[in-house]
Amino acid sequence: MVEGLTEFLPVSSTGHMIIVGHLLGFEGDTAKTFEVVIQLGSILAVVVMFWRRLFGLIGIHFGRPLQREGESKGRLTLIHILLGMIPAVVLGLVFHDTIKSLFNPINVMYALVVGGLLLIAAECLKPKEPRAPGLDDMTYRQAFMIGCFQCLALWPGFSRSGATISGGMLMGVSRYAASEFSFLLAVPMMMGRNGSGFSTKVGHS
Repeated sequence: MVEGLTEFLPVSSTGHMIIVGHLLGFEGDTAKTFEVVIQLGSILAVVVMFWRRLFGLIGIHFGRPLQREGESKGRLTLIHILLGMIPAVVLGLVFHDTIKSLFNPINVMYALVVGGLLLIAAECLKPKEPRAPGLDDMTYRQAFMIGCFQCLALWPGFSRSGATISGGMLMGVSRYAASEFSFLLAVPMMMGRNGSGFSTKVGHS
């Protein structure tokens, strides 16, 4: 229930599950494996929601183009997604052990507060007129910078979608486009994270 209510809001579903799990006494490897399994459902939901766009990224198009008239000068590509992934993947690999040590309710609560402050700051400091009103208007630089903001989500309890949406808005991407890009970015990031977590659990079982 906690996962379903918080996964698609910028409030860190993982952070809330850590806190609720602590309160219920549901912790340890069993809880982590359970988290990995239920998050596969979240990945499936994103794929179902954005299947046209995801197929479009690999050059398969169904029906009319996704580009809105008078809005886009380019098109979102796999390069945008890769640029959005690279910063978090690199830092995640380098600081893997440090990140694991942060998985406790106190650190999660701090992360939730800081994440909320970032959302408020982004709303106040964003440009009045977005430079990228649509997803296909995003530049490679904007995609990479959103990826840099995503690194904040390596701090357990810091919402990945909150970090990427806030970063996008601060970089001049509209709230709607930043949200869409955040969801698209979630598919490879969550698959990689959950695949790694599941293989680790299997290897230790």
